[in-house]
Amino acid sequence: MAQLLLLGTNFVNFVGYNAWTGTEDSIEAVRVTEWDEPQAVVGSYLHKYAYPDWYRKHEAKGRVLQEAYDKGTGGRVGCLQLRGEYLYVAQGDEGFEAYDVANIANKGFSERFITAPFSPLGHDTQIDTEDATCVALPTTQPIHPDRRNRPGFGMSGEEMSRLMNETNMEQPFHPLYNYALITDSKEGLILSDVNTLSDLEPRNNFLERALTWNENGILNGARHITIGGHYAYIAADAGLVILDLDTPLQPKVAATVKIAGLRASALQFRYLFVLDGTGLRVVDVTDPRKPSVVEAAHVPLRDAHRIYVARTYAYVAAGGEGLAIIDVERPEQPKPYSMYNAGGALNDTRDVVVASTNASLFAYVADGKNGLKVLQLTSPDSQPRFYGFSPEPHPELIATYPTSSPALALSKGLDRDRAVDETGHQMAVFGRIGSRPFNLQEMQELYLDDKGNPWYVTDAIEQKKFKDLSRKMTKEEIFMDFDQQIENSDSYFYR
Repeated sequence: MAQLLLLGTNFVNFVGYNAWTGTEDSIEAVRVTEWDEPQAVVGSYLHKYAYPDWYRKHEAKGRVLQEAYDKGTGGRVGCLQLRGEYLYVAQGDEGFEAYDVANIANKGFSERFITAPFSPLGHDTQIDTEDATCVALPTTQPIHPDRRNRPGFGMSGEEMSRLMNETNMEQPFHPLYNYALITDSKEGLILSDVNTLSDLEPRNNFLERALTWNENGILNGARHITIGGHYAYIAADAGLVILDLDTPLQPKVAATVKIAGLRASALQFRYLFVLDGTGLRVVDVTDPRKPSVVEAAHVPLRDAHRIYVARTYAYVAAGGEGLAIIDVERPEQPKPYSMYNAGGALNDTRDVVVASTNASLFAYVADGKNGLKVLQLTSPDSQPRFYGFSPEPHPELIATYPTSSPALALSKGLDRDRAVDETGHQMAVFGRIGSRPFNLQEMQELYLDDKGNPWYVTDAIEQKKFKDLSRKMTKEEIFMDFDQQIENSDSYFYR
């Protein structure tokens, strides 16, 4: 359903030339692919056959990646996210900052991470906070919420407005898409309007707090945030705090779920997969205002830090246990699929993201003191028949990079199959004028009944007592109002 509704499945997301990594005191762009096409991930199956000479050199150097650029942050990087030409970073007691990384691969620039492209007096994208722990954006796609998404370039405003009303059914951006959402363990939730960085006006590149919110201290200890539509799922000392940000600058607490030691979460369709001190748990968020913990859904893990869900598998950075891969095809019955530590080489995992490059699936792992690790999850060698919607992952360590200090966080890749969010707000432009994704009400009609309960199917054959239609029926019976028949019947057949 996540794929059908264009919510995205995190399977085909794209991590390109660099894997953006956050450490104890820096951000690092580690080159993980070749520059030329095909853009093979270094050490991969494709790399072996497309660039055999480079592959042999990579093997001879112990599979250690050779190129990276770093920038000291002065603070611990809890989360970072690349979008377009900017890297958004939560860097502990150094607050939040958006770095200009447009020239990360430009040899003409000696400074690859730029805090101000000309003068700090004309560009300031840093916000002081007490302890910035995480940052999230409503989408990783480069967007411009104020764009005039109208056909008819060159027409007058009145002509364009008339043409738009007649032909263009794109939904306007929700106002939440203007902001970066930052959690701070002491200050709670901070919103900053980052749309100013994409409005083609260089004179207003100054980031400021649009909101600082921690009503009654409910977000004390906030350490991780996941966004699903206009709802924010925040891990805090109080447990899972769900905020309704339909009006972004006026947050409302939609619900609180008491989960002790909550660390992080990941959302897919109707389920929020959360990590606490005991392992993986599942929260049903079909209605975010009425969440419920699925009591039977629990996978024990000793030290789970971050989670990434890609189609029917959840990938968990499980500390000393390495990478835990969990089968979540049935979200309310998750089960361990495999534990992978590359023969003991992965023993301090802190974060993981999954992405597709050239028809193969890869996992990028922030392995703490061991730096960055790259795993190939699918290949013709390990699975000659890795077909289907969600092939079984067979991880293989193909590359490493020793970061300057322990690797803690990774930037999620570019969303490539996500056009609408979980509350029905459009984010991607469709190629055909007049086309758009479903809004929330239209989506819910596909999976919820009129009482708000999910539709289910069953393999069992239910025996129902139907009227004997072999006898001769009266005209009144034949022409009985069909709606009344449905109302009078409890059979699935009529429904």
